[in-house]
Amino acid sequence: MRRTKLQQAGAVFFGARTGAIAALSMLGIASAVAPAAAQVTLNVNSWAGPSYPLASQAVALCDDIEKVTEGRVVCNILPKAVASPTQTFDAVASGIVDIGYIVHGYTAGRFVLTKAPEFPLFGDTAEAMSVAYQRVYDDMLASANEHDGVKVLAVHTHGPGQVFNIRHEVNTLADLEGLKMRVGGGVINDVSEAIGVVPILKPATEVYELLSTGVVDGVFFAKDGVVPYNLPDVVKYATFVPGGMYNISFGWLANPDKWESIPEADRALIEPLIGEGLARRMGKAFDQADEVAVKALSDAGIPMNEANEEFVAELAETTKPLREAWIAQAKEMGVDGAAVLQALQDEAAAVKTD
Repeated sequence: MRRTKLQQAGAVFFGARTGAIAALSMLGIASAVAPAAAQVTLNVNSWAGPSYPLASQAVALCDDIEKVTEGRVVCNILPKAVASPTQTFDAVASGIVDIGYIVHGYTAGRFVLTKAPEFPLFGDTAEAMSVAYQRVYDDMLASANEHDGVKVLAVHTHGPGQVFNIRHEVNTLADLEGLKMRVGGGVINDVSEAIGVVPILKPATEVYELLSTGVVDGVFFAKDGVVPYNLPDVVKYATFVPGGMYNISFGWLANPDKWESIPEADRALIEPLIGEGLARRMGKAFDQADEVAVKALSDAGIPMNEANEEFVAELAETTKPLREAWIAQAKEMGVDGAAVLQALQDEAAAVKTD
């Protein structure tokens, strides 16, 4: 049956209308599934080697931030660090970068209270120590405002610091006397002087060169740095101290203004990823790196011995005045240092690790 011109026009109209509706529907579907455009981009300064836990977990943290905010908050990890380890705090505070991590001990004299988790014999796993440190920091240290000018995203430690050298096996504290040992600053610098070691303050990034050229006789280093910094190629002896010869305090920082520019709803989504969440993440990463390090040292045929009870007891006694001096410093800042040290031990013992 032939259609009239009016019927034909109607068919064209309704066909076009149907097509338009379909097109709009598809557009709506596409809009629903398309990722949200980034509203905030965080420039991240990362100076550690790419395989080191600080750097690798910066990537993982940024991935999680983007995921939980559905792409509204993203990171731009700068391909080359614009601030050195010692410059990062000021770079974050001034807004040159938005996020960065620091080693508190690299800037001698700037931080006092962050020495709390760095004393010898604190604990055996980075996860337990890091979670304990974050909890004690929140409850007892943050109010002292040592990080004025930045937002602290988290604090944590690495695994227990150990002894690596190129001269001889270390079985007693006396075996360390007179050796030039690279240190990362903080309490280990004071520990070194107390036991007769010559401390050489240098960042981890210079360790391989220092050892390979004989500028230092050894390093006080956590196991986690063994593989990223190629220690099996240069060290000849390793001594592991139960509880650690020392530890290092790390901080993750954000520029306060940039952080506040993140919409409140998205900050709430990010919150579980920082604080204790980030401290635990970092602790786990450092513990995993420690396990990898032991295998690498074993494969390289490097002798590894464990410090005996006499070594540990002498270390505790020799460094007791350092704790007492720190407690006195903390008191001047309105902090009960003895209570802080006890709380760290208690919390570390109570932390459940995977």
